[in-house]
Amino acid sequence: MYLDFSYIYDELMDDVDYKSWVMYIEEIIKKNKVEVKNILELACGTGNITIPLLKKGYDILGIDMSTSMLSVAKKKAKDMDLDLVLLNQDIVELDFEVYNLDCVLCCCDGFNYILEEEDLLKIFNDVYSKLKKDGIFIFDISSYYKLKNTLGNNTFYEEREKIDYIWENYFDEEDNILQMNLNFFVQEGELYKKFSEEHLQRAYKKDEIINLLEKSKFSDINIYSDFTFEYAKDSQRVFFVAKK
Repeated sequence: MYLDFSYIYDELMDDVDYKSWVMYIEEIIKKNKVEVKNILELACGTGNITIPLLKKGYDILGIDMSTSMLSVAKKKAKDMDLDLVLLNQDIVELDFEVYNLDCVLCCCDGFNYILEEEDLLKIFNDVYSKLKKDGIFIFDISSYYKLKNTLGNNTFYEEREKIDYIWENYFDEEDNILQMNLNFFVQEGELYKKFSEEHLQRAYKKDEIINLLEKSKFSDINIYSDFTFEYAKDSQRVFFVAKK
């Protein structure tokens, strides 16, 4: 997962407005009246949220299990002359002594890749233990509606200047798993290099997530969708905000 794909990820995600994403996170923090100076970001990927928050003056640590994604993030930060702190770990098995955090983030589908409820519960328990009292936990998922109806059992194809891709999806309604088969064709000189990856994401329902947060002792749980402060059943992205 995210091997060769890491090095073209940013090019393929160039339609995502990360600046507005960061602004929305800050709006959530402000709305919840939490003072945030330090942040732990889980599944930080190539640093598209991490680096803008670092530039805004937050003390931030990014964690991801993909060394290639972290390499891209590190290079981007170095090119900007930024001292970015990154840690290569599986977020299901967090192993470091940092506590009393103001905020923990997980953005851009990170938790959809956690396929088992018990693993997600373990992450929530770890996050709870690392937050300060009244600390805030902010994360988003691609909604059940999106994975089942928008992406599920559909095929997408796009031609770009130097990259073409075919994206085939299969949604299993029994276990709520979306299988994504990605085939990329990247131009190298006069030829194209092909590589393929398989990604699995779980479609979680809103109440499943709320139940796990409550089991982890989180309180004051709010749910928003699609970068608003309201919730709609047919939304594409759902944001969860919980306090310790």
